[in-house]
Amino acid sequence: MAERSTAAVDVADNSGDEPLTAQADQSTADGVANNRERDTDSDEAQGNPTSEESGKASPPELHSGHKLARRYRLEECVTRLDGFSSWRAVDEKLRRAVGVHLLPADHARARSVLAAARSSALLGDPRFVQVLDAVEDNDLVYVVHEWLPDATELTALLASGPLEAYDAYQMVSQVASAMAAAHREGLAHLRLSPNAVLRTSTGQWRIRGLAVNAALRGISSDTPQRTDTEAIGALLYATLTQRWPYETDAHGLAGLPKDIGLIPPDQVRAGIHRGLSELAMRALANDGATASCHESPCTTPEELVKAIGEMPRIRPPEPAYTAPPQYQRTAYQQGAYGRPAPRPGVAQPVPTPPPPLQSRTGKALKWSVSALLIAALGLGSWQLADALMERGGKADNQNQTQTTDGNDKNGERTEPAKPISVQTAQEYVASGSAQAPQDVAKTYDGDASTFWRTKKYNEGPKLAPYKPGVGIVYDLGSEQDVSTASIGLRYTGDHTTVHLYAADSLAPSTGVDGMKEIASATTTGTSLTAKASKPVKTRYVLLWMTDVPNAPSDGYSGAGYKQAITDVTFKG
Repeated sequence: MAERSTAAVDVADNSGDEPLTAQADQSTADGVANNRERDTDSDEAQGNPTSEESGKASPPELHSGHKLARRYRLEECVTRLDGFSSWRAVDEKLRRAVGVHLLPADHARARSVLAAARSSALLGDPRFVQVLDAVEDNDLVYVVHEWLPDATELTALLASGPLEAYDAYQMVSQVASAMAAAHREGLAHLRLSPNAVLRTSTGQWRIRGLAVNAALRGISSDTPQRTDTEAIGALLYATLTQRWPYETDAHGLAGLPKDIGLIPPDQVRAGIHRGLSELAMRALANDGATASCHESPCTTPEELVKAIGEMPRIRPPEPAYTAPPQYQRTAYQQGAYGRPAPRPGVAQPVPTPPPPLQSRTGKALKWSVSALLIAALGLGSWQLADALMERGGKADNQNQTQTTDGNDKNGERTEPAKPISVQTAQEYVASGSAQAPQDVAKTYDGDASTFWRTKKYNEGPKLAPYKPGVGIVYDLGSEQDVSTASIGLRYTGDHTTVHLYAADSLAPSTGVDGMKEIASATTTGTSLTAKASKPVKTRYVLLWMTDVPNAPSDGYSGAGYKQAITDVTFKG
């Protein structure tokens, strides 16, 4: 069974418990180097409900090299407490690193862990770390999930200082949007801490441990949306101030001074963005905390997303200009190669230029060059006269029609559009579940036989009311003038409608209605070209599909309204 979810390794970050390898192993749950100090993050410090009594079952006696299902080879134990253990492992079938949670089948929380993994697997949102397997095998229950070697925990990022305003804005936007989508599907995190938020090498923020971490720790809440919203507010507070917004130290961060209460971030540290400071207080306006403005508090991730959308967008900082090093002429370029170094205090004689060609050979060479120049001038004059006569004859023909390009009025030619390479891409999920996030890269791999396909829908061509649309956000690496997109499609029939929008990141902070449209096009064939009336400068382009044709069954996809993208090429 290959199900997908967002579970992750690091679930031992509360109640002051210390992982088994806290001193010997300095790697984090997802393979990111990090100092594992003794964790002081209590449930009370996070505002989380008190955990239930842990099961009395003893952890399975496993060791490095043990194989699960003849496939997952355990490599290194990362956490061992409360009767369960977490491992870094290798999937020998697919030859990739994975993480594994293990606990005895008779553990008091084994049933709830399996249920949490299988429920969150249905979300399939790429903003969460994905579960790859959830199995009960005789006396063991194990959950296999992604391992992200290129991701860095927020805890590690904050170790060097608070984040810039743009990075904090991106973090809270992406995390709030992801949690809002999870709660719409009835899923909660309840353990949303700096250890559970990761930033990848592409700048995308991902969340690990959705539902599963809380199930492993036996944590529940009567107000899950309020709990997760306050946790997001605490994350934003920490990114702005490098302080934990409670009196207790946690996650390697110092808490607030005692007996002063919760003060706004811009009163903790100078120069903090005022809008982000107020947003953090609105999310933390629970359990007696007071907001620093007159706006109403945010008690759900959906309300927090709305509040972020009402803020002015924070732009990334301008890259610092570095002056190139001053050009230094070498001794060889100055004509001093092979000469002895001058002695100090001794004047160097000025070299005398060589005399002109005075020999018989030199004079003959000068006459030869002169004769060639005279011949060249004569030939050039004859060709010029012939061209003028031919041009004059054409000018006499007043009935000849000439076709000119309108751009020739300014003496300029329109340069052909240049292809823009795609650096990376990510599926955009506006509502509900994803389509096929694992196949996004096949739309720009240059292979027309590979494709990303939508799910099958019973009615169409318009996807609504099932979904407002489906699409992919492409990262062009830097801001580019985008004017055209050529899109290869797999299915014909009815009509396919595609829109291009300028997005602000791989995980846009606003909905489609808040983005600038670049172009749109409709086709009934297998190719489509969307051309903008005026080029739009952007780094991220959302390809948004709202209508799909009725296509027959093929492979594992049944007949119905669907579409597949084989290749996408942007030009500017």
